[in-house]
Amino acid sequence: MIAKMIISTTLWLAGMAVLLFVAAGTIAWPQGWIYLAAMGAAGFAGGFWLARRDPALLAERLGSPFQRDQERSDKIFMSVLILLWVAWFVFMPLDAVRFRLSHVPVWAQAIGALLIALSMYAFYLTFRENSFAAPVVKIQKQRGQTVVTTGPYRHVRHPMYAGAILYFLGTPLLLGSWYGLAIAPLMIVLLAFRIPIEERALREKLDGYEDYARRVRYRLIPGIW
Repeated sequence: MIAKMIISTTLWLAGMAVLLFVAAGTIAWPQGWIYLAAMGAAGFAGGFWLARRDPALLAERLGSPFQRDQERSDKIFMSVLILLWVAWFVFMPLDAVRFRLSHVPVWAQAIGALLIALSMYAFYLTFRENSFAAPVVKIQKQRGQTVVTTGPYRHVRHPMYAGAILYFLGTPLLLGSWYGLAIAPLMIVLLAFRIPIEERALREKLDGYEDYARRVRYRLIPGIW
């Protein structure tokens, strides 16, 4: 499992590097290297931590984005998300480096780095509490999935998505792309569209989720939505 994690994380980083630096047209881009270093540190640290603490969750996280028992609507969602994410990653270096359309000050890039760090912390809190946090929408009957109500789940029903919002905002800031930041709300709205898909499956197939949803009213942001 550890070997698979190392290979998967390395390939993931290599894929991002190709998208970023080929579009940038240069490897002399400090923000790009800082971003990859942050993602690599988070990916490997999180992977080794899960391998020790929760190997079953690590196995789920290393699974394919398209699985046999996955909800059909979620497969469509994942296809759209992957295509948009790739386009976003190509667009940001085109904007920030190749054509230099954006001029993001250093202080704003630092805020971006902080938002990414906070998103990684939100992911950590989610994984610590929820051993069933698979990357796809499905009910893990073989693992005895139950409703999680502890940690960040006491405040919002989808804390990992809340963390993803910070990631979508922080990434273009760190990479220096105002236009990438302008596209981030589209990524966030797309993510919000996934919530009804996931909650429909949870309400229908997971005992106790309906009661939990009545107790915890907010999906992403306490007091707002």
